[in-house]
Amino acid sequence: MEGSGIGQFIPLILIFVIFYFFLIRPQQKKVKEHKAMVESLKKGDKIVTSGGITGTITRVIDNDKVEVEIAENITVEVVRGTGIQSLMNSQVVKK
Repeated sequence: MEGSGIGQFIPLILIFVIFYFFLIRPQQKKVKEHKAMVESLKKGDKIVTSGGITGTITRVIDNDKVEVEIAENITVEVVRGTGIQSLMNSQVVKK
């Protein structure tokens, strides 16, 4: 009887393992890649913010902030950890 009690938890354990490998682990990998990309941003890189504003990094202020030029002679400070996405690191896409 005691063996059947453990047997009831095996499907639950299998479901957790499946969730880990198909949902949790890929999400952690994606977060790690995004963090590495944000930390590698440098002057001249084109970015888009979480608000949809595109611009070019003109200055790295410190580890937490960058200055982004969104129009000619208009710059804003953006916190790195708030949804910055790189636009292919200023590489021109060939047609």
